[in-house]
Amino acid sequence: MAIAFKITVFLLWINLLPPLAALVLGVRGNRPLDGGLRWLDGRPFLGPHKTIRGVLAGLAGGTAVYGLLGVSWQTAAIASLLAMAGDLLSSFGKRRVGLASGSIVPILDQIFECLLPALYLGQVMHLQPWQVLIVFLLFTPAAYLGSRFWTYLTSRPGEDYPRIIRSTVRLREWRSCHVPLARWQVLFNLSSFLSYQIFYTWIFKLAGLQEQGKRNALQVEVVETAFSFADLPASFDGFRILFLTDLHLDGLEGLTDRLIKQVRDLEVDLCLVGGDIRMNTYGPMAACLRRLRRLLAQVRSRHGIFGVLGNHDCIEMNPDFEESGMIMLVNDAWSISRNGSRIWLVGVDDPHYYRVDDAAHAFRTVPAGEFSLFLAHSPEAYESAARHGARLYLCGHTHGGQICLPGRGPVLTNSRAPRFTAVGTWRFREMIGYTSRGAGASGIPLRFNCPGEISLITLRRAPAS
Repeated sequence: MAIAFKITVFLLWINLLPPLAALVLGVRGNRPLDGGLRWLDGRPFLGPHKTIRGVLAGLAGGTAVYGLLGVSWQTAAIASLLAMAGDLLSSFGKRRVGLASGSIVPILDQIFECLLPALYLGQVMHLQPWQVLIVFLLFTPAAYLGSRFWTYLTSRPGEDYPRIIRSTVRLREWRSCHVPLARWQVLFNLSSFLSYQIFYTWIFKLAGLQEQGKRNALQVEVVETAFSFADLPASFDGFRILFLTDLHLDGLEGLTDRLIKQVRDLEVDLCLVGGDIRMNTYGPMAACLRRLRRLLAQVRSRHGIFGVLGNHDCIEMNPDFEESGMIMLVNDAWSISRNGSRIWLVGVDDPHYYRVDDAAHAFRTVPAGEFSLFLAHSPEAYESAARHGARLYLCGHTHGGQICLPGRGPVLTNSRAPRFTAVGTWRFREMIGYTSRGAGASGIPLRFNCPGEISLITLRRAPAS
């Protein structure tokens, strides 16, 4: 039984290597093995999913683990070659019956890839027929489920899916949207381990600062700021923007009620939401969505509510956000008209964790020279925004540090952008940036020397020089 299990692991490893190579290398070396040739029936010989890169990865990787089976590297190489040949044979058969490249057919996809090398190894290693059968019974369901998962990573979830399909992004989405982590599993997440186990459990709790930190996190301030621009259309002089970001509504009891009290009496021209509605980057979404609907119902904005996704937001929350009253900008732009003039609001997808921001695509409909506001979750898209002519960049993500040393500023910013973009007003070339401290708290629901923030921004037209 042990040798059957080892052979199964060996074959699953070979089966994994082609998609793993695609995951790591992307489009590099992604050349079809059949060179685009067609068979006598006019259909592809193998199809674009069978690549030279994938075959070489399977051969090299299978040969490299010959020690697993206790055989020579030559034997492992032959078994790897037979496994890849079996996979190609299955693809050839599927093309002949009109199945598209990449389609999944249980048993047919696995039978040749498994039996050809298993029968060969059975002869070399003197296995009994029942042992070869065990290999097939173990390999087939495991390889099938693996194929289904790979299809999830590389296929479009629906026609309205707004992102470019990238397997690395889909893998992160799968974790964020579909894998609720149990308490013990949190220990294996580095960021959660640092926050919950070290800072939260030991330092603040033992120091008696936990309750004070929670009270601090509930003391959210309304911060009013004005920015002047010589090229702002005159009709937008005095235009007021309510900017809410990093709400993390399900992370701290009482926060939603506090925010509702602070926003319900404000009358603004535009409300922008900078992402990170949920407390964690994984797990349930219902609680934060309920609280978001309550909060947005109290916002009075003449030109509506617009939002972008943050690194805590699952892409599958997008429809729920829109049902809550937000217009979501996923690498897109929206014009806002007032008294015959207009400005543009440009919003990009998360530039921090998913790294799917695309300013070029977002600006595609914005005429050159027209005034534009740029909304992103984090400051990490600042260079591309400035390159495309954004005049004001609004973001959050850093929480202003959330925990700051008196007179020294943030301890950590969790951003790849330069430190000057971490909090408050900053400039880059001709663009003004503003990074909000955010209204909520994440990781640890505590704040020190860094109160939460609701931003109230007024646009002013500067006198012509």
